[in-house]
Amino acid sequence: MAKVTIPSYLQAEQFQISPDYVRISMAAAIELRLKPGRLLRDCRCGCINLLQNYPEGCYANCTYCGLARERPGVPEDNTFIRVAWPLYPTDLVAEKIAEKEAKDGVGRVCIAQVQDHRAYDDLIDMTRRIRRVAKEVPISALVSATTLNEERLYKIKEAGADIIGVGLDAASEEVFYNTRGKGARSPHDWDHHWQIIRAARRLFGPMKVNCHIIVGLGETDRELVDLFYQLKSEQIAGYLFSFNPEPGTAMQEAPRAPIQRWRRIQLVKYLIENYDLPPDAIEFDAPGNIARLEAPDIGVDAAIDTGLPFMTNGCPDRDGVMACNRPYGSYRPGEEYRDYPFVPNTDDLVVIRKQMKLDEVWAKIS
Repeated sequence: MAKVTIPSYLQAEQFQISPDYVRISMAAAIELRLKPGRLLRDCRCGCINLLQNYPEGCYANCTYCGLARERPGVPEDNTFIRVAWPLYPTDLVAEKIAEKEAKDGVGRVCIAQVQDHRAYDDLIDMTRRIRRVAKEVPISALVSATTLNEERLYKIKEAGADIIGVGLDAASEEVFYNTRGKGARSPHDWDHHWQIIRAARRLFGPMKVNCHIIVGLGETDRELVDLFYQLKSEQIAGYLFSFNPEPGTAMQEAPRAPIQRWRRIQLVKYLIENYDLPPDAIEFDAPGNIARLEAPDIGVDAAIDTGLPFMTNGCPDRDGVMACNRPYGSYRPGEEYRDYPFVPNTDDLVVIRKQMKLDEVWAKIS
């Protein structure tokens, strides 16, 4: 039998687990000066994204996730949204957050749970550690709904989080089952996720709960649009992500959503949320793709020209401005932008309009 060896630096990480240690996104590590570097166009990272760390990785088995239980290799080698997340002592990260908060402010901190029996208690502990040294910084808890109930949501709020994020990810129950639920040998349940989403909505208030939604997991445009209207009616935020296949996952060979589809979905979501686009303004073909959009030309052009529909969706800072801009969260450096971590400029908008090919489906009305 071959002897399995693990590099010494990975052996050390076997014992550096949450709540005493935490992973941090590379962009956030650069923002806190834990790592050297700078982001394209001098973009800043508005949210310090943190991720729990355990030797086993995550016990869920989502088909698209780099942390999936059945992904080959040791968890320390795995990536999350295709990038490495360096590991640091939680108290050191908290101190860096407090330093930056005192110097020029921190837009927001987000602590992400994984699926693990320790994850809930550790989320409370980690939230309190940051709150202890940075008393005013907004904190989001990106929770694994499977680990929670209403009482635990209350405790998370009491610990200092003001926003709850839920990785719903799938736009329909069928897609959820196949990618996150029993169809994927994963523990998540669609109904339980919605119970937690709605319980959090009652406890945290309107637009203080958000659902992450990934475009490209096998859903139709109709399912996405129906979900956008449902979330708006319940005053729950929806944050879009563009599926980007991670090597080693069950969906590593699955194609990304075509860029024109992604752009149209971004725009339609923005029009629904900000221009009250009525449901009958959107027509679908038999497979469920957007086939026709009837919307005023002035309003649509105005929305596009702001560039806002094509920016990252994410939690706001204390002034209500989007903080969680996740540079490189949906693409690698050198690839085309999927969601912009800053307001697109005039040249960007030229590219976006070409990508979107909106005239193929847009019936302008005056």
